Amino acid sequence: MSPEAIWDAACETWSVGRAELDRLASAIDRVAFTKVVEAIGDCRGRIAVAGVGTSGAAAKKIAHSLCCIERPAFFLSPGDGVHGALGAVQPDDIAILISKGGNSPEIVRLVASLKAKRVFIIAVTENENSEIGRAADQLLKIRIEREADRFNMLATTSTMAVIAVFDAVCIALMTYTGYSREQFAIIHPSGAVGERLLAGKE
Repeated sequence: MSPEAIWDAACETWSVGRAELDRLASAIDRVAFTKVVEAIGDCRGRIAVAGVGTSGAAAKKIAHSLCCIERPAFFLSPGDGVHGALGAVQPDDIAILISKGGNSPEIVRLVASLKAKRVFIIAVTENENSEIGRAADQLLKIRIEREADRFNMLATTSTMAVIAVFDAVCIALMTYTGYSREQFAIIHPSGAVGERLLAGKE
């Protein structure tokens, strides 16, 4: 494989990703997005975010981003969840369940317990008729046209789209909750960002 072909593969990946990001404004249901922001913004408990595989990686990033804007969140391991870790989730909490197809057994197994604990469930999936899609209190459908690889199978742009949507949720939440620069300085005093905040720089 030539260096040119390697670079072409990289550019094609970015091109596909860019096209999928451009689609989000028209593909995401505006009412559903707003309800997700309102639910998280009004939540009096914590937000448990669960996913497996690349959805699990996205879930961890989303949980961290929510913490960064003072929406207490944590990654709930689906495997640990059904072995006792669901005790961390309480009735005032929200559970965000992420599964591209919506039928991942590890995620589906969480639903009955979450329902029994009266936890508000947000399902993030491309399939509204899936197990978690039907069980959710709020569905947020995120569907892409294609993945970046030539087989249209490797979770690349689909994972990026989920993260991008929740980046947008977090930015909207900053306005919804009146989140301030001073709050951010308290919880992020370290690193380059912390230095800028403590110095009062943009």
